[in-house]
Amino acid sequence: MNLSSCIKLPQRKTVFSIIRKMIFLSLGAFIAGFAIEGFLVPNKIIDGGVVGVSMILSHLLKYNLGLLIVVLNIPFLCLALNKMGKTFLFQTFYAIAMLGIATNLFSHYEVTHDHLLATVFGGIILGFGVGLVLKNEGSLDGTEIMSLVLSKKFGLSVGEIIMGFNIFIYGASGLIFGWEQAMYSILTYFVAYRVIDVVIDGLDTSKSIRIISDCAEEIGKVLIEDLEIGVTYLYGKGGYSGADKTVIYCVVSRLEMSKLKEVVRKIDPMAFLSVVDVHEVYGTRMKKRIDKI
Repeated sequence: MNLSSCIKLPQRKTVFSIIRKMIFLSLGAFIAGFAIEGFLVPNKIIDGGVVGVSMILSHLLKYNLGLLIVVLNIPFLCLALNKMGKTFLFQTFYAIAMLGIATNLFSHYEVTHDHLLATVFGGIILGFGVGLVLKNEGSLDGTEIMSLVLSKKFGLSVGEIIMGFNIFIYGASGLIFGWEQAMYSILTYFVAYRVIDVVIDGLDTSKSIRIISDCAEEIGKVLIEDLEIGVTYLYGKGGYSGADKTVIYCVVSRLEMSKLKEVVRKIDPMAFLSVVDVHEVYGTRMKKRIDKI
């Protein structure tokens, strides 16, 4: 075995990669700030988490929203120092500071007073901005950091704590702005949540495939040679029969999925297929190499 091929070389962050990350963190924060000031605030629609608390306090106390967002997130940033590391802390503080600046820059910039339009487009734009920040290893809200700490102390999941925190926020929003506005706020949250998933995971998710068949070698050969799909053979034993089994493992795109199913059905109609969504794939995939003589 060639050990030199397995040696991991240290990865150094280039100045370009750092600048690129800062640009995207700034862009995401400014997009989120535009959504908050242009769509949510004028229509009394509240975001979740610390930003939502800041919006309520800003309305009641007439304090600067951007300043409140930064100040109220500071305690959570202190928690992040021990849990997430200095890099995440710096990037999160930078993104939150940019969000504070953006809310001041877009203050009183009202795009629409139609509540439905504000809910849909405000949620889409907000989700895109937040997703861009999360994709570049930052955060605009300290709620998740708080949830990570409390989950270990009280035995609750992070999702349960965030949900409980947001129920409290939207309940307060209903008492202050009216229950109709609170319902719009909840819709905005779900729209933003779905857009965040799209930004982070992408639209073109791959599929992880496991194929169990008595014709595994034949199927694998067709996948490699005809469809140019890289495969890995795994070996196991049938729980019921006790017979040795060969399992084909591969990752394909959505377009390749239909071709793969057709090949498997043609060779072995009784083959077992397991399909799982894959949001990120790293490394290279082996392609067929044709040597012409």
